[in-house]
Amino acid sequence: MTNFLPPLKVEPMAKYLYSPAKQRVVLLLAAGLVLGFSHSPRIHAKIWNGLPKAWKAIGRTTLRRIIKEFKYKRLVDFKENSDSTITVVLTKLGHHHALRYNPDNLNISKPLRWDKKWRIVIFDIPQKKKPAREALRFELKKLGFTALQKSVWAFPYPCQNQIDFLVEFFEIRGCVRLLEVSKVDHDADLRLHFDLA
Repeated sequence: MTNFLPPLKVEPMAKYLYSPAKQRVVLLLAAGLVLGFSHSPRIHAKIWNGLPKAWKAIGRTTLRRIIKEFKYKRLVDFKENSDSTITVVLTKLGHHHALRYNPDNLNISKPLRWDKKWRIVIFDIPQKKKPAREALRFELKKLGFTALQKSVWAFPYPCQNQIDFLVEFFEIRGCVRLLEVSKVDHDADLRLHFDLA
């Protein structure tokens, strides 16, 4: 099959993988969760109905748009099957980005100068999602957050993308808030903890 796509251009991750939905698509494909489609509307509808819930949670329209963009960016390729259906597979570039957006590889860059704002993560995650709650605490601690209370964690540097990724990855979007505040009373212990002047 002739490929008329433009030459490969590797852009910074944030340029086209900033959204949690895109990160989830990459991770699901990297985990081996099959995604297929067909040019036939009838067959396509049948395939969609049989897809795992993880794909359906993203939404058909959003998923179609993301896959189209990923194809253009050469993050995915299409594998034609004998039954005329098509399976979406990650390219080597896609696998490379999947590794960067794995929770085990998540990190927050420290700026040269602190903007004197605190990032506060607060959450109220129900008992039925206890594993996700414990996993979030573990990831926050690993990223360098410090606990003010069991469900209130503080950090001094921008971390919106990382928190967005975690809440989408653990499916707790409605249970977590990220606050950016200019003043926290009695923050001397926090400044000392993070070695801030």
